[in-house]
Amino acid sequence: MDHHKTGCARMMKDSQFFREVGSNLWDPEIRCNEYDTFGIDVQVLSTVPVMFSYWAKPEHALDLSKLLNDHIASIIDDQPGRFIGLGTLPMQDPSLAVSELERCVKELGLSGVQIGTNINGLNLNDDSLFEVFESAESLNTAIFIHPWYMMGEKEMNQYWLPWLVGMPAETSRAICSMIFGGVFERLPNLRVAFAHGGGAFPATIGRIDHGFNVRPDLCAIDNDKLPSTYLGKFWVDSLVHDRTALSYLISKIGMEKIALGTDYPFPLGELEPGSLINKMNDLSADNRDMLFSRNALNWLGIDKNSLLR
Repeated sequence: MDHHKTGCARMMKDSQFFREVGSNLWDPEIRCNEYDTFGIDVQVLSTVPVMFSYWAKPEHALDLSKLLNDHIASIIDDQPGRFIGLGTLPMQDPSLAVSELERCVKELGLSGVQIGTNINGLNLNDDSLFEVFESAESLNTAIFIHPWYMMGEKEMNQYWLPWLVGMPAETSRAICSMIFGGVFERLPNLRVAFAHGGGAFPATIGRIDHGFNVRPDLCAIDNDKLPSTYLGKFWVDSLVHDRTALSYLISKIGMEKIALGTDYPFPLGELEPGSLINKMNDLSADNRDMLFSRNALNWLGIDKNSLLR
C-alpha cells in the first residue's frame, strides 16, 4: 500500500496499480463515524483479501499474519464494543496456519478467521488443508471464506469481469469443493460463512444436484450426499444487491443462515450498509433482527449480551 496524499492510498497488486482507497479502510475512528450514520453498532473486521499473501514463503506469510492479526486485536481493544475480529492465516503451510489459528483464538481473542476460496490453486477439499478446518471445529471458532485470485482472471481482463463473473464463480467453487470433498460431512459442527450470498452457488444448485445425480461417477466419489442436503448447513451474507435475489436466497439458504454483509468500504459493497434488507417490505421485525445481527452472532458464537458490557 503506497500512501501518496493525506487520507488516501494506492493499493498495488503484482507491482501494478490496483485501486485507490480512502482512510476509512484503515482508520477506526473514521470507520465508526461513518457507520454511526447508518445505524451500524458493530462491524466484523477482516483482512483485505489481496493481503492473504499465500504466494509468499510460509515463514514470511506467518510474520505478516501475526502483524495483521495483532493490529486487528489492538483495534478491538481500543474501541470496545464496536468491532469483532477475524484473523488471517498462512494457508500455504497448514501446520503454521493451525498454530496461528490457535493464537488468534486463545491469545488474541478473535472470533474466527478469514481464508480464500482457493489456496494457490488448491481447492478447499485438498487433504492438506483438512487439519485447518478440523482445528477450527475443535476450537469452536468461525471461518469466513472470501473470493480471491479469481479463476479466469488473466483470460478476462476487460470490463472488470474477474470481479463481476470470476468472484461469484470462485465462491461456488469453494462451496462445491467443501461439499463434494466431504468437509462438511466430516465436520458437522464447523461454522463457515461465504461472502456475497454464496456467489453463483445458490442460483445453480439445481444444476449441481442434477449433475450429481446423472454423473455420480464424477461427483459422488468422496461424498454420496446430495449437494442440496447442505443448504442451511452454512451461512452466507446478504450482499447480493437485488431484492429478488435476496428473497431467493432466503428461500434456498434459510432465514437463519443469512447475515448482513457490506463489503465496506469497497465499490462492490453496499454504499448504504443495510439498505437492501431495509427495502425488503415483507420481512417481519424478527426477521430483520435475524438478518441484521442474530444470525451473524450465531455464526460467530457470540452472546449478544457480551457486546453490551
